[in-house]
Amino acid sequence: MDKEQMFVDDYSFDAYKAVGFGRFDEVDKEAAKQVKMSAPELGFGEWMSYFSIVGKISPIPKDMKFGEVPEGVLRTGGTFVVQGNDVRYQWTDTVPGNHPVIEDVLKIAKDARQNKKENKLLGNIGWL
Repeated sequence: MDKEQMFVDDYSFDAYKAVGFGRFDEVDKEAAKQVKMSAPELGFGEWMSYFSIVGKISPIPKDMKFGEVPEGVLRTGGTFVVQGNDVRYQWTDTVPGNHPVIEDVLKIAKDARQNKKENKLLGNIGWL
């Protein structure tokens, strides 16, 4: 992905808050129970690789004291499909590890791209 197309929030998590993402310790417990999750199918070497890098990429501030839980670990995230200024799809994770069906997201993204190509062929069309 081109660097100009990426956005990374800082430790204030203002962007997360602006789109309605919360913290998993604030989620309704009954809603969290409804989330079906399973561990990814990784081999031993893949798990070792994961554990060797997770600490390096985790959102841990430099001034964090031992035993404290980083704010970034508590934050839930989400998935977006954005086309220009329009959000075509938004998914908000209920708990960490909860995510949309990736095939569904890819289909929405491909459809948005195809619609953009078709609209260029048709000229200026307004949408409501």
